[in-house]
Amino acid sequence: MNRLDWNCAPARGPLCAELAVPGDKSVSHRAVMLASLAEGASRIRGFLEGGDTRATARIFARMGVGIEATAPGERIVHGVGLRGLCEPGGPLDCGNSGTAMRLLCGVLAGQAFDSMLGGDASLSKRPMRRVTEPLASMGATIDTAEGGTPPLHIHGGHKLHGIAYASPIASAQVKSALLLAGLYAEGETIVVEPRPTRDYTERMLVAFGWPVSFEPGRGALTGGHVLRACEVEVPADFSSAAFFIVAATLVPGSELVLRAVGLNPRRTGLLQVLRAMGADIREENPRAAGGEPVADLVVRHAPLHGIEVPVEHVADMIDEFPILFVAAACAEGATTIREAQELRVKESDRIAVMAAGLRTLGARIEEAPDGAVIEGGPLQGGAVDARGDHRCAMAFAIAGAVARSGITIRDCANVATSFPGFVELAQGSGLAVGGPR
Repeated sequence: MNRLDWNCAPARGPLCAELAVPGDKSVSHRAVMLASLAEGASRIRGFLEGGDTRATARIFARMGVGIEATAPGERIVHGVGLRGLCEPGGPLDCGNSGTAMRLLCGVLAGQAFDSMLGGDASLSKRPMRRVTEPLASMGATIDTAEGGTPPLHIHGGHKLHGIAYASPIASAQVKSALLLAGLYAEGETIVVEPRPTRDYTERMLVAFGWPVSFEPGRGALTGGHVLRACEVEVPADFSSAAFFIVAATLVPGSELVLRAVGLNPRRTGLLQVLRAMGADIREENPRAAGGEPVADLVVRHAPLHGIEVPVEHVADMIDEFPILFVAAACAEGATTIREAQELRVKESDRIAVMAAGLRTLGARIEEAPDGAVIEGGPLQGGAVDARGDHRCAMAFAIAGAVARSGITIRDCANVATSFPGFVELAQGSGLAVGGPR
């Protein structure tokens, strides 16, 4: 993907708008996967039209699944059943998506054919042994590049058996990969986590008719059942909403309404942390969409103060830390982040990228292996590098709204993987984000 730079200027006034952010990326991935493995035709509404999720849909189409794009944000998936996938006849490109690659490991480990998973330069640096090693304990054979990174060669035709796995890391992707492999395994597959992570896979399996036992920190299922087609309503992505939540909080006089945002309790740690810092965020019209809790969020400007981020919220906000760094850099006092070492192995080293960029803008940040201490204060203008990380790019764009002068954000092209239309929606809310340059 070509480099893309943005120019951002301070907000010209309060942000006042009603916004609908795109569909949840995590739910969209899982909806296409399970619909493809189900029997019958499933309709998905609210599907995220992003690079990552489209890559997942293309992969299943390569394996013989009929997928119709009947309207923007809508897919009809003609499922082929658990055993109906066809050999793709070449490498499968996951693009920038670690979610796609890790979850597909679980699905493809149960197939009769060999497959190869690759991705872009960023994905090709990400650790995969956290998934391939426990899958090997289930009977799978998966080769990685030196260092345990992609590309991955998954050998088909192996009989899988259930295991009880105590994961050393809190990762919904690891848990999901093992549960998806468990669909093809004899016996029971149990995953226990050191801290609870998001339960999208478990909830969606239930929606497709597969019996799953799950509670915070534990998921279990047995093989031998059938997935049945259903209708999936994808809620608005909380991670995408997070940038506007923080923007409205930081820009004086602002009030933004964010419609139908997914509020899965394993996803919304940022809400708890921002409220502890003094944010004014109100939930209205709570309801359910596709088995997920959703609500409208009303966010008003409020001064923030630094806190020590509770460790129990870290796993529930792992994708929101780049924008939390910005909130902390604008808060009064110090914010301490610990036990967030997973940020080092995301699309970039997000601790290093955010710390370097915010220091350029005048923030005082002390890095640690598992987090940082961020001293709040006024931000200046300057040029920062998102290092191809979509969430870092969008977080810096929000920093630009409250900086004292304009900033340039380099390497923003990957924003299209998770939030196509971010620039247009930001401009519509009153943010001065300009791209391409």
